[in-house]
Amino acid sequence: MVTSASLGPDWVRGPDGVRHRRAARVIVLDGADRVLLVRGHDADEPDRSWWFTVGGGIDPGESDVEAALRELREEVGLALVPEDLVGPVLTRAGIFRFLAETCRQDEVFFVARVDGGHEPTDAGWTPVERDVLDEMRWLTTAELRAETREVFPTVLPDVVDALARGWDGTVRHLGTQLDDEPSDPEELGR
Repeated sequence: MVTSASLGPDWVRGPDGVRHRRAARVIVLDGADRVLLVRGHDADEPDRSWWFTVGGGIDPGESDVEAALRELREEVGLALVPEDLVGPVLTRAGIFRFLAETCRQDEVFFVARVDGGHEPTDAGWTPVERDVLDEMRWLTTAELRAETREVFPTVLPDVVDALARGWDGTVRHLGTQLDDEPSDPEELGR
């Protein structure tokens, strides 16, 4: 059974009582500018599910890049090297409810291009991930905008459109975002 104890040791309770961790995420784009996303749900709210980018917690002693590469291997079976990552291109602090707890995750986002595509695999999923992750899929920004489930960060379609045209070298900061409220697309500097 998945419980708040399943959050793992990387989730540390802060002075405010909120569980917190740092995370590295990767916006993986293919040659058609589709983005590889994972869909998951909360064990406490199995009817609510959402799409999000590949990534997860940064282990002690691990750099942001090392964590991003490890998460790509573990979460979708994609083996890349540091030179394959661009960025960081985006940062944000997400505050959300998961496993009946309020959590804060400070995220750094990279971009990786996989022009030949990639067939994602769940072979590296942990038992907890198997309980809360539902699928992986390549999606276009049109499909993301039409999606009835939540997408995090909420401005991801705009981010993908901007990055598909090429990264301008500017790290965009979305600030702190409650994952049930939309971000301002103007924050992307468009």
